[in-house]
Amino acid sequence: MRFDRPIGIALLLWPTWWGLWMAAGGLPSLKNLVIFTLGVIVMRAAGCVINDYADRHIDGQVERTRSRPIAAGEIRPGQALALFFLLLLLALVLVLLTNRLTVLMAFGGALLAGTYPFFKRFTHFPQLVLGAAFGWAIPMAFAAEIGHVPAVAWWLFAANLVWTVIYDTEYAMADRADDLRAGVKSTAIAFGRMDVPIIGALMGLKLALLILIGLQFLLHLFFFTAVAMTFLHFQLQLWRIRERNPAACFQAFLSNHWVGLFIFGGIAGSFLKSQV
Repeated sequence: MRFDRPIGIALLLWPTWWGLWMAAGGLPSLKNLVIFTLGVIVMRAAGCVINDYADRHIDGQVERTRSRPIAAGEIRPGQALALFFLLLLLALVLVLLTNRLTVLMAFGGALLAGTYPFFKRFTHFPQLVLGAAFGWAIPMAFAAEIGHVPAVAWWLFAANLVWTVIYDTEYAMADRADDLRAGVKSTAIAFGRMDVPIIGALMGLKLALLILIGLQFLLHLFFFTAVAMTFLHFQLQLWRIRERNPAACFQAFLSNHWVGLFIFGGIAGSFLKSQV
């Protein structure tokens, strides 16, 4: 479940909180805040488990993942599947405390989380599926908080999808040599030597989407300051990955929790100042 590596929780939690705060126009209900925060922890754990199950024959060939429990023989595949379904059950219990629309949408989220790891077998763009899975909590948050999913939810979803492709490509760049040997597909492999320029272009797209969201839905200095901070941080990431050193690429990936924090701060701060 990788609770010892909370970066995955952070990368899933920040967009979820973006959605909750935007839907509520400020601080969301305590009930939904608790449900979605716990849901993030449970579903991220479930995603890690099913990912390790799907990659059980591959992880042993990759230096960074060969010590994972299934690959190392510490846990049997059947035990991992049992844990995955138990975690899905816990997530279902949580979402049943919301409304009908949120419950219906949760099944789509579970499908995305459960199938993502298998896409790397036949497409070089599994990061798109991961982006959809990591962003699905955004429209769900709106459904739970206000009972419907407005346009701004899908704008946030799109911005998060692009961001996920950015950071997961950086993650894949750290494993590219091992993935090529193991036959695993990724955007890092598909982009080849154009990986850094393409990541830069995707960062530009992410920033453009944020600016459009700000102009249309959140016209406040706090939010645009957050966008500016995100721009500066993206420059640091591009500098880190410029030589494609695996360790540097992994550090660039890890630093993305700051991006999530900046944007959350911009959203929450804008509503806080408006309310004051």
